[in-house]
Amino acid sequence: MVLAAEEEAIVETVREFVDKQVRPVVRELEHANTYPEDLIGTMKEIGIFGLSIPEPYGFGAVSMPCYVRVAEELARGWMSLAGAMGGHTVVSKLILLFGTEDQKRLYLPRMATGELRATMALTEPGGGSDLQAMRTVARRDGDDYVINGSKTWISNARRSDLIALLCKTDPDADPAHKGVSILLVEKVPGFSISKDLPKLGYKGVEACELNFTDARVPVAALLGSDEGKGFAQMMKGLEVGRLQVAARATGVARAAFDDALRYAQDRESFGKPIWEHQAVGNMLAEMGTKLAAARALLLSAAEKFDSGQRVDMEAGMAKLFCSETAMQIALDAVRVHGGYGYSTEYDIERYFRDAPLMIVGEGTNEIQKGVIAKQLVKRGGLSI
Repeated sequence: MVLAAEEEAIVETVREFVDKQVRPVVRELEHANTYPEDLIGTMKEIGIFGLSIPEPYGFGAVSMPCYVRVAEELARGWMSLAGAMGGHTVVSKLILLFGTEDQKRLYLPRMATGELRATMALTEPGGGSDLQAMRTVARRDGDDYVINGSKTWISNARRSDLIALLCKTDPDADPAHKGVSILLVEKVPGFSISKDLPKLGYKGVEACELNFTDARVPVAALLGSDEGKGFAQMMKGLEVGRLQVAARATGVARAAFDDALRYAQDRESFGKPIWEHQAVGNMLAEMGTKLAAARALLLSAAEKFDSGQRVDMEAGMAKLFCSETAMQIALDAVRVHGGYGYSTEYDIERYFRDAPLMIVGEGTNEIQKGVIAKQLVKRGGLSI
């Protein structure tokens, strides 16, 4: 789809940032697992952390197709940069959609500038994708909630000062999801980060385990006005998160494909560029076709999100297909490069390490298939 001129200019600004500032330094930063302080600073200046925050709280929200294209461009340069704004965007959407006016005014203006970074905390050490089985509990005590429990795989945890915490405010509720709420938690006494988790890829940005031990937050920290709405609220937030992960995957796939296509034209064997050998040419043809299909599915889901319709199936499809496509294209890019694809002197090995995160992150692809199947039955199939 064609974006408005102002939004196209935003995407172009991010593209130039990636080409001129990110790509020249990414290999060194990534291999050293160094937090990209300067690059994040530039992202704040560009306004990337406020892309989903409208006036009067921010500078004006962009469309979802524009947002996913920005995320795709960032991931094309370094997937970790797109990850640095992923959870932040979900939290901003949660506050915008479900927060009280006081919560919007308190948090959104600072989130728009990146002064206040936010992340979401869903997954627990023993829970995985079964969010309703969570053990983190927030017990009401007068004008406070007292929080006890643990969360894991929380991105940007050390550099975020606001956490959208999914927890049980009524552990005895039946069904369980009616006892789940979201609390907007700042770094209060009783909150701690126990460790940074070592990762195959997604370097430079931390993923941590969080602990809450009698951590107190005021009742006003409850997202919205009513307890028990958190599960439904987070499911809406995850529509945004899954579109963002699909965009990250598409960006990684683009980078891998672009590098493979360029290499296949430069590298010669048996007296001609290797793309002219049928095996390599066919591989490039499949890579390009899958990438085009993934991008079309992503933009279609993003466009439907802006229509206000429920898009859990569409977001799930985009996340499923784009992430699986990224993994396959990254692997094929290694094949095109031959031995150099396995070398840390080329970027191909980074794409191959980053791609698997999108398969398991923001709800595993096995979970996505369950969501998609239920919606296909509920909707009576595809409406095309």
